[in-house]
Amino acid sequence: MTKPKSTKTSQTSTSISTHKSPKKEVPLSELPKPTIISPKKSKNKSTLRDDDEGGARVLYWHRTDLRLTDLPALVRALEEIKDIKGFWPIWCFDPEYVYKHRVGLNRWNFLLESMNNLSEQYEKRNDKQKLWTFRGRPEFIIRKLKLDWGITHLCFEKDSNAYSKVRDEKVFALAEELGIRVISTPGRHLYDPDDVIKLNKGKPTMTLHQWQSVTSKMGDIEKPAPTPESLPDPGSIKLEDNHEEDWGKYEGVDLNADVRTGKDTCFESIIGPLSDPFSVPTMAQMGFEEATTTIKGGTIEGHKRLDLFLGDPDKVGTFSKPHSEPTSLEPSTTLLSPYIKFGCIGIRELWWGCKDVVEKWKEDTGGKGETKEPENMFGQLQFRDMYACAEAAIPHFERIRGNSVCKYIAWNLQNQYDLNGNEILPRPIDKDDEESEKRLNAWKFGKTGFPWIDACMRQLKYEGWIHHLARHSVACFLTRGQCYISWERGMEVFDEWLIDWDPASNPGNWMWLSASAFYSQYFRVYGLVSWPQKTDKTGALVRKYCPELKDFPDKYIYSPHLAPLAVQEKAKCIIGKDYPSPILDEHLEKDLCIARIKDAYHLNYHGNDQDVLDGTAEKKLKEIHEQNGHTHEQKKEEDVKKRKRDGAGALDKFVKREKVN
Repeated sequence: MTKPKSTKTSQTSTSISTHKSPKKEVPLSELPKPTIISPKKSKNKSTLRDDDEGGARVLYWHRTDLRLTDLPALVRALEEIKDIKGFWPIWCFDPEYVYKHRVGLNRWNFLLESMNNLSEQYEKRNDKQKLWTFRGRPEFIIRKLKLDWGITHLCFEKDSNAYSKVRDEKVFALAEELGIRVISTPGRHLYDPDDVIKLNKGKPTMTLHQWQSVTSKMGDIEKPAPTPESLPDPGSIKLEDNHEEDWGKYEGVDLNADVRTGKDTCFESIIGPLSDPFSVPTMAQMGFEEATTTIKGGTIEGHKRLDLFLGDPDKVGTFSKPHSEPTSLEPSTTLLSPYIKFGCIGIRELWWGCKDVVEKWKEDTGGKGETKEPENMFGQLQFRDMYACAEAAIPHFERIRGNSVCKYIAWNLQNQYDLNGNEILPRPIDKDDEESEKRLNAWKFGKTGFPWIDACMRQLKYEGWIHHLARHSVACFLTRGQCYISWERGMEVFDEWLIDWDPASNPGNWMWLSASAFYSQYFRVYGLVSWPQKTDKTGALVRKYCPELKDFPDKYIYSPHLAPLAVQEKAKCIIGKDYPSPILDEHLEKDLCIARIKDAYHLNYHGNDQDVLDGTAEKKLKEIHEQNGHTHEQKKEEDVKKRKRDGAGALDKFVKREKVN
């Protein structure tokens, strides 16, 4: 096996042309080839039979569907394939995912717990069954199992995101070469994103209304698929030693090297330790320390949370995500997102579960206070699908460069590319912008000197989850609110730390919150003191995750740097020593961000414009910023004059309004 590199790749600077070129159009949709994916189940329920003597030998390949409930792909496989002589539910630990994708300890832990839980569910239905876990590239595993086990069918839940499409196209081609029949069935979303895009003439859905308009022509959302009561036996599990050595080959950079503190033995064997073959890897085998989160993975835990939510009809009927409390110590939302992300619960289970509860609740109570879309649960699930359809239709959705819907703003610390247009990973430190690098690091590790931001980021790192309005706050602060740092950097941190990370929703939300796409009200900025005070003036979340501030009085909990020295001493926390001083001037930076983004909106560049690709757009924006007085020096002078007129400090207006006893 080839070990991944943990060193930086070579860094090549990109030459910049000043020639302005016309807009370069990029195709919006690259749909899977219809001849590769097997057709959707027909109404006459025709069956698939193996042509080889001895019956069918079926692999069910789990990916992001770690459950047995509401699993259309599994139900279809068991119903349509007759004369099954061997059935193996498998998982492939792909080194491309293990090393090339940023994944934090908490998400790894959640995944492994969910895999183990799924394996237990298989065993309950057939004591000969389990989740047969392989450690290697999927195309290698499938080729080997065709050779050793005589596989005739490969079944899985279809996925439409960019990474999955690339992976699956290789698998489709391999299956065709080997004569394996593929059954790929949608089930991850309310509607198949590729079908939505096709009906929308190849265009992405950029608003919820647009998604609703398209899907209104597609019929009702399907009801949850039935849960199999029994499962076929596996066939032989004997693997021949064919002296293969490349099952875990990966020659790129290990993006998780900084958290891989132990010895990585994950890919030393294709089936794991001989003492426990086909077992789910452990954190230790992957070289990781134990997770810190209290959020447990698994389909059983996911269904407990689902049942708890559906068991409270008033909560379901009046659920309003925007009006839940981001400052609450206990999650004020359902905390179902991690279980949806890994497919521990079915999306139709949640949709129709809520539908049935709300209808009964309205009959019993009259439905007073019922929330509507998009605030209710149905609207939130539709937003998830909207992003999925956008990501599936837009090349380079996860970055600025080449992204046709992303407005170009000259953010600091954007992705870096070599002369061939390939992203340099890990990103080289920008030695010409040390201030932004310091701000990014302070933001990531909760050391900005703004307690609300710091508490949210520390909670994110520890738990792998924060309230969606907390996500709004920290994203706004990093991008359009104060730091003016590229949303790509924030997305990168969320990629690593969020348990419920999603390849469509994460970049989609970061573009939304930075006002780069989907949302354009860039001038609406979350206050670093006023916003959290709306739901908790006592700062309970700050006291928990920033314990050095726990003894500050409520008056100063969100702005401790304004507390007199005597108050700081009594709280046993000196600002600038025991807790950081603010890394920036909140209002000065906010005004500067708004002014610069206004300039960018005026030019109206997008990520796929040629002037963006060759660097001209960045130069033009910097020139306009200087002409309009939107530089730090000019803003500082203007801010000093303004404060003298207003007679107010940067963060203490809420203090000044209080009555003096």
